[in-house]
Amino acid sequence: MKIMSIALGACALMLAAPAVAGDQDFTLFNKTGYDIAEVYVSPAKSKNWGDDVMEDEVLEDAHSVPITFKAKNAICNYDLKVIFTDGDEAYWTNFDLCTISKIQIFWNQKTQKATAKWE
Repeated sequence: MKIMSIALGACALMLAAPAVAGDQDFTLFNKTGYDIAEVYVSPAKSKNWGDDVMEDEVLEDAHSVPITFKAKNAICNYDLKVIFTDGDEAYWTNFDLCTISKIQIFWNQKTQKATAKWE
């Protein structure tokens, strides 16, 4: 009985534990009307975007791609920046990637406004 209590306690601790590396991965849906050459994900309000998480891939308009990156710690809130194939940039802020698994991004060239939907 004591062994079962320890096992149940360990399971409860695992469920209550903060996010670990990999929990912040998500699927990105490009609904911008433009092809995307680069995608950057960084902790919210960080001044360093780090490396392009898509490397040499291009995310075409109306397509999606799984975004996997090595989170440095259990931070959940991240910003997202894309660079379109024409060199223009757009960014979105403060996604809780510990609870979000899908992000759809939109870009209005006329108003220069970036919006998103997520689940």
